[in-house]
Amino acid sequence: MVNQKLNPDMKLAENVFNNPEMIPTRNGFGEALLELGEENKNVVVLTGDLTESVRAHKFGEKYPNRLFRMGIAEQNMMSVAAGLSAVGKIPFVATFSIFATGRAWEQLRTSVCYNEFNVKIAASHGGITVGEDGASHHATEDIGIARVIPNIKVIIPVDSIEAKKATIEAARIYGPMLLRLSRDKFPVITTNETPFEIGKANVIRFGDDVTVFASGVMVYESLLAAKTLEKEGIDVRVVNVHTVKPIDEKAIITAAKETGVVVTAEEHQHIGGLGSAVAEVLIENYPVPMKRVGIRDVFGESGKPRELMEKYRITSKDIAKAVKEVLKKKFAYN
Repeated sequence: MVNQKLNPDMKLAENVFNNPEMIPTRNGFGEALLELGEENKNVVVLTGDLTESVRAHKFGEKYPNRLFRMGIAEQNMMSVAAGLSAVGKIPFVATFSIFATGRAWEQLRTSVCYNEFNVKIAASHGGITVGEDGASHHATEDIGIARVIPNIKVIIPVDSIEAKKATIEAARIYGPMLLRLSRDKFPVITTNETPFEIGKANVIRFGDDVTVFASGVMVYESLLAAKTLEKEGIDVRVVNVHTVKPIDEKAIITAAKETGVVVTAEEHQHIGGLGSAVAEVLIENYPVPMKRVGIRDVFGESGKPRELMEKYRITSKDIAKAVKEVLKKKFAYN
């Protein structure tokens, strides 16, 4: 039975709390590429020796002349993508997020964003749930270093279905865009009918006491926290902020006014990502007590994804703890 607090307008999966389907968000990207390839002959894909890992292999099998394997040379790959955009193509640069936003940052900034070229970055293997690959491959700073660049949009799909929608919409909107995708399997919480619009946050669960703004897998963790806290009489609103840039300022301000306190939850450093983006909106428009759940200024290590989430305190338990802490500030101010 679906929790009555879930927003029916979001058309969430009925099994969201009971054995949800688990799929990497990169799979949704791969499915979208096949549709886009048929829809628009200008869609091309560039990969850096990671074609299957980023789920671009099926596109390559169907459209071999539109998939470019660029080798382990991400800076060159980003520059080539800029050139392809300049002659009318819609290039998707598909590689690990740490390489797209780290190694090729200057090319992303100057070659792509400065020129406002129509390049889409499929930044796979984002966050700490990359797991055993360790700190060298954990992109826990990628959102922060991407969103500070002018002209780029930054999206973190909540699941594989939303990743497919985001990829298709990215190809139809002109300009630089980064999609952060997962290696690990994430719970599928949306459906094909769930509304999705770049730049517009979705209220997934209603609540009056506190708002949790979350992105990616942390939306599901926030729902679990809300379900637990409901048993203690705490009414939690959960908002899926899939678009970190441009962020939905109206949704953030409205929720802050209606609940009085907020928590942010992200699989990213607590500095520079979603938490910082929400704080920037609130401090200029409607300051309220706030807590951020994220990785606390440390590098990760090799381990199972779930073990790492627990070690670095980004699980539903940590969100629930932050909610209780921020509510104390709310009561103190009242």
